[in-house]
Amino acid sequence: MINYSAAAFAAAYGLGSQLPPPVKPEIVFAGRSNVGKSTLLNKLFNRKSLARVSSTPGKTSTINFYAAGDVFFVDLPGYGYAKVSKSEKDRWGQLIERYFNSGRDIRLVCVLTDMRHPPTKDDIQMLEYLKQCGFNCVAVCTKSDKLNKTQRNQREESLKEELKDFLNIKVIPFSSVTFEGVDILRESINNLFMGREDIV
Repeated sequence: MINYSAAAFAAAYGLGSQLPPPVKPEIVFAGRSNVGKSTLLNKLFNRKSLARVSSTPGKTSTINFYAAGDVFFVDLPGYGYAKVSKSEKDRWGQLIERYFNSGRDIRLVCVLTDMRHPPTKDDIQMLEYLKQCGFNCVAVCTKSDKLNKTQRNQREESLKEELKDFLNIKVIPFSSVTFEGVDILRESINNLFMGREDIV
């Protein structure tokens, strides 16, 4: 079992050449800018501000590592923010690609999307890339509390079609307000380290 409350910031890297060699299994969080990765990590760790939350999209421009015992939780830079310069987008892209191609022990990639809307083109591209690489993935649909019951039912049905190319991907609705999804995500991660990889 992972002691989430004991998580601590370990390091941040802005260039692929700075990435250290892999030394621990890693759980990765990816998603477009401002989708709520830092907020999700704080809820997962039961901490208020371990991962810095910003209302400004594109604020996280480094790969941030958080250590929880023998596991690293890795927060990737958000993608898809139009107002970032091309050179900065290129740097982020190279950084993320270098990360995934550096032989790391990546146990799970959590791709965050906004549950109120269909996955973006960038979300689908990320999922396709991860599928081609053979990584275990789950789709974490944030801001579920902002939907009423009818809207939620409609979005859940639509997601089946929108994610049809990713067979059996686990969809986890998440809310930073109600804490929905936190226990399910923790359990899913714990199962991976107990040899139960059937959760994804």
